[in-house]
Amino acid sequence: MCSQNQNWSAPTVSVDGAESGRQPFSATVQIAGSKSITNRALVIAALSSTPSVIHGALRSRDTDLMIRALQALGTDISADSTYSGSPNHTLRVTPRMLRGGVVECGLAGTVMRFVPPIAALAQGSVFFEGDVEAKARPMSAVLDALRSLGVNIAGNGLPFTVNPQGPNQGNRLGDSVQEQDLPDIGGEVEIDASASSQFVSGLLLSAPRYGRGLVLRPTGEIPSRPHIDMTLDMLREAGVQVEETTADTPEGPRTTFTIHPTEMMGRTWQVEPDLSNAAAFLAAAAVTGGSVTVPDWPEHTTQPGDRIREILTAMGATVTFNRHEGGRTSLTVVGPKPSELRGITLDMSEIGELTPTVAAIAALATTRTELTGIAHLRGHETNRLAALTTEINRLGGRATELDDGIAIDPVPLHGGLWHSYADHRMATAGAIVGLRTEGVEVENIGTTAKTMPGFDLRWLEMLGLASPSPSSLEKSVEARLDGVDNGTEAGK
Repeated sequence: MCSQNQNWSAPTVSVDGAESGRQPFSATVQIAGSKSITNRALVIAALSSTPSVIHGALRSRDTDLMIRALQALGTDISADSTYSGSPNHTLRVTPRMLRGGVVECGLAGTVMRFVPPIAALAQGSVFFEGDVEAKARPMSAVLDALRSLGVNIAGNGLPFTVNPQGPNQGNRLGDSVQEQDLPDIGGEVEIDASASSQFVSGLLLSAPRYGRGLVLRPTGEIPSRPHIDMTLDMLREAGVQVEETTADTPEGPRTTFTIHPTEMMGRTWQVEPDLSNAAAFLAAAAVTGGSVTVPDWPEHTTQPGDRIREILTAMGATVTFNRHEGGRTSLTVVGPKPSELRGITLDMSEIGELTPTVAAIAALATTRTELTGIAHLRGHETNRLAALTTEINRLGGRATELDDGIAIDPVPLHGGLWHSYADHRMATAGAIVGLRTEGVEVENIGTTAKTMPGFDLRWLEMLGLASPSPSSLEKSVEARLDGVDNGTEAGK
């Protein structure tokens, strides 16, 4: 176990035998629940009229921040299950009258973009604060959109305050919601969604509780469209009718989303494994010639991380979807010989969150890689395009930042410090590079607690280098999350 801010020595795997077909390791890795699904389920549950249960909810920094944000606004949220070494638990959510309060966003984009539209329903002002790095992340699109919908907001980025208009503008929850109880906000709005699909999802999630509903017309090229599809599917599961129309314009096809005021009823949610987090472990097999199996991989999903299957196949890995007795499923990736790991040319606009993982694989491939359509990654936890280029080159690689992406040419790497930039996916990218590069030190591996608490121990366990007990894993995760709370993560 390493301390919160200590550099972590990334383990290296010998791949000599892999060239002759001998797998350096074979592992089954249980992946925790999807952050994206968990946080959307929490928001919908908080805005419903009756209680909800969320099974398989992820326990991580981002989900803890969402839980605390909703609790600060009055929602009752409790965990039914013990931790027992797994970063999943069952949550019971009971909606209440929304009140004013203070919301700590940390570095969680879902909290920054999903909770302000909820705050517009509160019975008092809501103040938003966040990590130092969060203050550089784009926010004006969602705040300006809320202003045009009738919401009073002070500030254009973190910190800012949402000021609902008057004592009768709050949302009455916990019993049946009547139309007259809904606030007189909503209407038609255009929003520049080119920086983040979360701007669209955040407004859509709260729109059923707006007295005037919502007609939303995104402008610009929307990144990560699958995340919007996830939002729409979950709203429909909650009983919301979403009208989606597309019209041709001089600027190209334009989509309009329409949501009428709707009473959402509580339900039971089952959270899928986080496929983008799983991608890092599957990448370990791809770059070493090893084998990794992820249980409970969904056959059908809106998670963008599912695209890792076709990416790894294109880069030379063997990817197999398995069906088991009792309806269980799994996914197995077997890496190619390291000398046969290929680069890839790919538009990543819908799957930008996979970029650090794919870039790390590409740095170890035998042919050139070009990843495009991801200019919006400059506004993520850090400027991921600049960070990936800098860190690959720092280790002797050849990466070039493009206008809308990154190009990576294969050259031998050497050891050195891989900076994480308080970005969980940069940290896991460093771990992937370290599998084939001796002497890689990953700065602050604890930042992975944002979505993967205990990542370092699970990584070692995958490689057969450690077998942490449930109690030791639980202590490690608790230390990570406690460290986050005390401001030792993300530059606070």
